[in-house]
Amino acid sequence: MSKVIIVTYDISKNKTRTQFSKFLEKYGVRVQFSVYEIQNSKRVLEIVQNAIKMKFSKKFEPSDSIYVFTANHNDTVRYGSASLLDNDLIIL
Repeated sequence: MSKVIIVTYDISKNKTRTQFSKFLEKYGVRVQFSVYEIQNSKRVLEIVQNAIKMKFSKKFEPSDSIYVFTANHNDTVRYGSASLLDNDLIIL
């Protein structure tokens, strides 16, 4: 059963928010303005969590928040344009 990581954040500094967003883009897909869906593996989860702890946490303001959720891909229900993430699309 495949898993996904959902990362959601509220970061006040523009520079830190942009850096964090660009970091997450390496591993997943932006599904909302401050929400990313990442295909999960133990290695990817470790990379993301270590980067948050070692690189980004010292840049966060006390009011900033970051959530990392794991979920079973098959248990995730999507509606509207979010349902398109389940489909493979090839454009030539």
